[in-house]
Amino acid sequence: MRKYNTPHRHRVIKTRLTEEEYAEFSERVTLCKMSQAEFIRQALIKSSIRSVITVSPVNDELLSAVGRLTAEYGKIGGNLNQIARCLNEYGTPYNALSQEVRAALSGLAALKFEVLQKVGEAVGNIQTYQL
Repeated sequence: MRKYNTPHRHRVIKTRLTEEEYAEFSERVTLCKMSQAEFIRQALIKSSIRSVITVSPVNDELLSAVGRLTAEYGKIGGNLNQIARCLNEYGTPYNALSQEVRAALSGLAALKFEVLQKVGEAVGNIQTYQL
């Protein structure tokens, strides 16, 4: 009895195809001159799968808003660092510094609200695209 050096395969994969899909599959198998099973194995091993990404239809507007907000957060963070440095150097907060801190905190709260509002508008109208 002759022994073959092939792995024993016990896992079975099943799928359903439309008539059009099956016709294309059969044509490709025939062109490659291999069995359906070998064609599928080769497709699994050698092909790259494109991931599916879900994006919102208002994605450009949302990205733009988030970009603006990120820039604003950076500016406010810089202002808060300058204020903290002054407070550390001089010890006693002046009225102007207290007002700047309050204004910066108010700006951060407004930006947080705007981000939550934009994200809330984007949720619900989701479409899926394949890359």
